[in-house]
Amino acid sequence: MNPYLLFILVVLVLGYCLNLLIAVLEIRNLQPELPTEFKDVYSPEKYTKSQHYTRETTKFSIIEASVGLVVTLIFILAGGFNRLDIIARGCHMGPVGTGLLFTGLLILLTSILNLPFALYSTFSIEQRFGFNTTTVQTFVMDRIKSLLLTVVIGGPILALVLVFFARTGHAAWLYCWGAITICTLFLQFIAPVVIMPLFNKFTPIEEGDLKGRINEYAQKEDFAIQGIYTMDGSRRSTRLNAFFTGFGRFRRIVFFDTLIKLLNVDEIIAVLAHEMGHYKKKHIIKMMLASFIQMGIMLAILSLFLDNPMLFAAFGMEHMSVYAGLVFFGFLYAPISTLLGIFFNRISRKHEYEADAWAARTTGSATHMIAALKKLSVHNLSNLTPHPLNVMINYSHPPVLQRIRALTPGSNNVS
Repeated sequence: MNPYLLFILVVLVLGYCLNLLIAVLEIRNLQPELPTEFKDVYSPEKYTKSQHYTRETTKFSIIEASVGLVVTLIFILAGGFNRLDIIARGCHMGPVGTGLLFTGLLILLTSILNLPFALYSTFSIEQRFGFNTTTVQTFVMDRIKSLLLTVVIGGPILALVLVFFARTGHAAWLYCWGAITICTLFLQFIAPVVIMPLFNKFTPIEEGDLKGRINEYAQKEDFAIQGIYTMDGSRRSTRLNAFFTGFGRFRRIVFFDTLIKLLNVDEIIAVLAHEMGHYKKKHIIKMMLASFIQMGIMLAILSLFLDNPMLFAAFGMEHMSVYAGLVFFGFLYAPISTLLGIFFNRISRKHEYEADAWAARTTGSATHMIAALKKLSVHNLSNLTPHPLNVMINYSHPPVLQRIRALTPGSNNVS
C-alpha cells in the first residue's frame, strides 16, 4: 500500500478514536451533585438539564464525526478527488481557474454533507433546550452569505496562492506567507464595519447608567473607546457573549443584547474589564503573531510536498497540481495541527486567567466577575465538570469552576 495513503488513513481513524474517547470520558465525568460554588444560582432541575444538554450534544458530535469519517474514507478510496479534478479540468479554465473550481466543488460537497447536521443541531437540539431563535429564512440567508463571502474573499486569496506557487519557485511559500498575513490583517480591520454587519445589526449603546459607567471605567484605565455597541444576538440564539473586535479606529466593544438583559451593570463592567484585560495584556496581538508564525511553518512544510508523486498517487490522482496538493497536505498536517492546537489552547487558557485577574483588580473586586461567570454558565447550560483530556485538547477557556476558584481569595488554581 502507498505509505502516504496508509499514514493518512491511520491519522483519520486515530483522530476519530481520540474524539470518541473524549466523548465517552466527557459523559462519564458528569457529576450528579451540583458543585458548591453554584448552589446559589443553579436549581437542581436546571443542573440536570445542563447535563442532559452535554450528553445530547456530545452524542450528536460523535454521530456527525462517524458519518464524516465514513464519507471521507469512501471518497478517498473511491477516487473522489480525481473525479472532481477531471470535472474541473474539463471546463478548460487554466491552472488558477481550475484550482478555484476544484476547491469550490469540494467546499460545496462539504457544505451539503454538513447541512443536515446543522439543521438538526439548530432546529432540534438547540430548539429543545431553549437556545434557538433562528428562523428558517435567517438560517438559509446565513448559509448563502457565508458561501458568497468564501467566494469573494477566499477566492482571490486562493488564486494568489496558486499563482505564487506556480511562478515563484522555491520562495513561493514566503510570498504566500506575506500575502496571507497582509490579507488577514486587512480583514481584521474591515470585519467590524463590512463583514459582521452582513449577519448582525450593531447598535450604539443607549445613553444611560451603563454607558456612563463604561466610559468612567475606560477613562480610569486610560483606554480609548471607539465604539460601544449591542448586537442582536437574540436573532439567532438566547446565548450570551461579549467581545472586542477590530483594530485602531475600527475597534469596537460589542455586547450581545441577551447579555445586557441578564447581567446587571456591575457584572457587565466586569465582563468589559475582562475583555479589556486581553487588550491591555496584549493577548490578541501575541496570539495573532503566534498564528502567523504557525502559518509560515505550515507553508514552508507544504512547499516540500506539492511535487511529491506518491502523495498524489495516494489519492488516485491522474494529474499533479498545486491546488490538489494544498488539499492533500491538510491530511498530512492534521497531527501537527492537533499538537499545535493543544499548545495554543493552553496559552489561551492562561490568558483567560490573566484577563479574569485584570478584571478583579481594576474593578476592585472579584465578586462581580464571579457572578457574571455563574450567570453565563447557568444560562448557557455549560458543562461544569468537563474531563481534563477534553479541556487539554479542545478548551480555549478554562472550565468555569477553575476560573471561579482562581478568582477566589487564597486560591492559586491556575492550569
